[in-house]
Amino acid sequence: MRVRVLLGAAMLALAGPLIFAPSLAAGPGDTIVKARQGSMKEMAAAAKAIVEMFDGRRAYEPAAFRAAAGTLSARAGPALIAEFPAGSLGAPSSAKPEIDQARPEFEALARHIGRLADALDAKAEKAPAEITADMRMAGPPMDGGSLLGKRPGAAQADPSKMPAEHLLHLILQDCSSCHSKFRQKTE
Repeated sequence: MRVRVLLGAAMLALAGPLIFAPSLAAGPGDTIVKARQGSMKEMAAAAKAIVEMFDGRRAYEPAAFRAAAGTLSARAGPALIAEFPAGSLGAPSSAKPEIDQARPEFEALARHIGRLADALDAKAEKAPAEITADMRMAGPPMDGGSLLGKRPGAAQADPSKMPAEHLLHLILQDCSSCHSKFRQKTE
């Protein structure tokens, strides 16, 4: 139950104002903002599809799992960083201008999401016909922390050795962290 609550909160964060906020003004950055919002929408839909497969709310299909994981991998890391160039932050987008002031932190989060998404994509490429026990998250988190945060100084676990479900949880956790710091709340 706690996992579902966390996933629900993460999905709301992914589907929040950054994704769906309408453009308030037309300008050169408007095209970048719309493309970024479209990309975020694709990532949210892909993550939601995988969450629903693992929760049993959607039939698990290996091809759909591969496609969703591939979308996350393609849209994260360097591609995600490239979607936030200077001059495209703040209005009409919900992306805070503080991204530029904390660019190393923002880029580290984007790269970490990329590494996790790449590992998930590699696992999805070998997706079996049904969800197996080794795809499921079991036991304590494998990243040196709880589902709510990492212990300071904890060693990073190798994403390639993590179950697919755990990788998805970590991706959603990083997305929530990034949104809480770098996304403006809009009414």
